[in-house]
Amino acid sequence: MANTPLDLSQLALDRSPREDATPTKPRRKRWLTRYVLPIGILCGFIALLVAAAGRGLMPRPAVTVVPVVVKRAEVQQAGTTLFQAPGWIEPRPTAISVPALAPGVIEELLVVAGQYVKKDEAIAKLISIDAELNVQQAKNVLAIRQGELKRAIAERDASQIRFDNPVHLQVQLADAQSMLAKAQTELAKLPFLIQAAEAKVDYTFSSMEGKRSAKGAIAGRIIARAESDHAASLANLQELRQRGPNLQREADALNQKVTALKQQLELLVEETRQLQEADAKVQSADALREEAELQLRQAELALRRNVVRAPMDGRVLRLVAAPGTRVMGLTANAGHSSSTVIEMYDPDRLQVRADVRLEDVPMVTRGQPVQIKTASSADVIQGRVLQTTSSANVQKNTLEVKVELIQPPPTVSPEMLVTATFLAPVIADSINETTETERLFVPDGLVRSGDSGPSVWVVDAAEIARQRPVELGGSSDDGLVEIRSGLNVTDKLIANGTEGLKPGSPVRVTGDDQNMGIK
Repeated sequence: MANTPLDLSQLALDRSPREDATPTKPRRKRWLTRYVLPIGILCGFIALLVAAAGRGLMPRPAVTVVPVVVKRAEVQQAGTTLFQAPGWIEPRPTAISVPALAPGVIEELLVVAGQYVKKDEAIAKLISIDAELNVQQAKNVLAIRQGELKRAIAERDASQIRFDNPVHLQVQLADAQSMLAKAQTELAKLPFLIQAAEAKVDYTFSSMEGKRSAKGAIAGRIIARAESDHAASLANLQELRQRGPNLQREADALNQKVTALKQQLELLVEETRQLQEADAKVQSADALREEAELQLRQAELALRRNVVRAPMDGRVLRLVAAPGTRVMGLTANAGHSSSTVIEMYDPDRLQVRADVRLEDVPMVTRGQPVQIKTASSADVIQGRVLQTTSSANVQKNTLEVKVELIQPPPTVSPEMLVTATFLAPVIADSINETTETERLFVPDGLVRSGDSGPSVWVVDAAEIARQRPVELGGSSDDGLVEIRSGLNVTDKLIANGTEGLKPGSPVRVTGDDQNMGIK
């Protein structure tokens, strides 16, 4: 039984179609899923491999990196004493020099050092006799100029009347017309006079001949008289005959004169010239009067400037000039000290110039609270830092710092010695006790300057170069500069190999820079 062979024919399937079975649909073509889809997947996989390996196959510039330097700074509680510095009080911003505006010699000083004066209060007087004489002379010149102006105005008014009413030309024209009429009358009467003269000649001739014929009966004297009358009448006739051309020429000349006078009356040439000349004299006289008024004002201003007045409310700091001192005023060659009479200051605007040690200068900030103590005041005077100056003292190893006094008491004045206590400033409202803060620094040589501001080159975890904009703080003596924003503690800075780099370029980090990026 155990040796009986197995019959596997019973396990075979009969795949022959049966006669009573329903015919099936033909199978769909599966060449897309069998060939095209696998080939597409294979090509995509190859493309991903090429893209992943392509960046690694490209040449990458070698760079070295340095880490960000982290320093811990202690922030003290606001109001804590940081350090003390000696100093002295001075006017803020400076003392005010009060000059004499006019040159002269000081006759009297009206204030003393430390006196409080009001604005425009008299401070000193100059010898003013010269200025008074100049004022009087200017007044006299002005009076003369005013008289000249009045005379010029009178001449102009007369010329205007003469221009508007040319009576003088009308009189001349009337005279010429009268003489012309007379000449024309004489000329018209001449023929009748000649006729009468001819008749008289004939009469005298007849009378003379009749008397000559009766010579024996008439005395010779009568005959001589008849001859004389005839000669006279004959001469009168000849004179009348010769008068005609002369009368005609006289009438023609008078006619021309009348025509000329009519044209002159119409044009008024001379009257126009006289009127314009008079108007010009008025303008000139008026300008001279204004100049005289200006000279008078200048003389009066110089006289007023002989009294030196305070330009502001304040206190006298020191007396620079004394009675008998000559001051130069506002002349071009006058120096500063040659015109100054006193120096003033505003007692409400004072400051302290403190000598701060160089090692304490980094703790000084603008607006920092300061307490000032001086022997002249029992109370502590509050102040705040204005600014540090560039006046360093090599021998004392100090730097001058200006501190503003807030509501200074009246007992303090410039030149007083003080002790300034610098307090910790208020950093934030949440800081109530001493804490530590982290400050980030980078080598100064790694900071690049551009149009958009300072920046540094960093490399990320994928070794891609990035140009990061940053905000700079102060610098230190070890070649580092503080970065206020733009970097993290974990950032890596590119120290060498930044030539030709562009943002987003792949790089190859070869190691850390041993010099920390400091050249």
